[in-house]
Amino acid sequence: MERPKATPKDFFLWAGAMISLYAGIFAFVSLLFQYINHAFRDSLSYYYDPYQGGIAYSMASLIVLAPLFLILMRAIRRSIERDPSRNEVWVRRWALYLFVFVAGAAIVIDLIVLLTTFLSGEELTVRFLLKVAVVLLVAAAGFMHFLADIWGYWLKNPHYARYINWSVGVLVVLSIAAGFLIVGSPQTQRQYRLDSQRVQDLNSIQSQVIYVYQQKNALPTALSELEDPLSYYTAPTDPKTGAAYKYRATGPLSFEVCATFDLPSSGMEEPMYPEPAYRSKGMDSKWIHGTGETCFQRVIDPELYPPFTKNI
Repeated sequence: MERPKATPKDFFLWAGAMISLYAGIFAFVSLLFQYINHAFRDSLSYYYDPYQGGIAYSMASLIVLAPLFLILMRAIRRSIERDPSRNEVWVRRWALYLFVFVAGAAIVIDLIVLLTTFLSGEELTVRFLLKVAVVLLVAAAGFMHFLADIWGYWLKNPHYARYINWSVGVLVVLSIAAGFLIVGSPQTQRQYRLDSQRVQDLNSIQSQVIYVYQQKNALPTALSELEDPLSYYTAPTDPKTGAAYKYRATGPLSFEVCATFDLPSSGMEEPMYPEPAYRSKGMDSKWIHGTGETCFQRVIDPELYPPFTKNI
């Protein structure tokens, strides 16, 4: 019996379904990897993103791609129900066999990486084992599901297919919900970004204060003295209210800078602001803050930062 020809509709439905499936799986695995990185931080990792941009991107991808894949597959199944011959079109069989091949290859590569790491004597950390397990489980689940589809198991047991669809949907929803627990609401993320900008502004003011001190052998008495049209420096203002930051010289070599923050810092974002070269002796130069107005005390070490006139 001659197999039916694939129509443009068949081709684009299956192409769209497979593209959304591959992209969705990549986003799902990436999301789980981000959760693992968040729960088990690498002490050798210098950079840490307090906004969890990777989590937000993966969540957005899943929110779009998961419903798109389900809609396309529903359209495909309805087409097969109306015309069972659509089950034998070449584009469907190619799509299924291709996914089974890719999933099988992912399982083999995942196991090779695991064994290579073990045989090389490297430490099998929790982070590494969890990521290997994620790839292995996702690839194995996809391999078994589409292999069963090739064998016609889901056509013979449609109620099981619905259970699988609902289970996958619940898993995706739970993974997205976990992301909101970690990164917070969009409003919370905006507040974090505003606070981050405030820290950068205070850091800039601090650098300029030290520069002025080295130039004039005296601390500036007000933020207006930091203005330098030749170097195009303008004292920054609060990104939300536009109000000027507070600065006050507390002694010949000490000063404080203040800002009003929306949220307390967790301390986990500190690696984004490395210890500056101008850190004073005995003075913590980190920007850990609470909610509301927070002032940071700074003391300049004249041995480390002598006025330029002394050098001359």
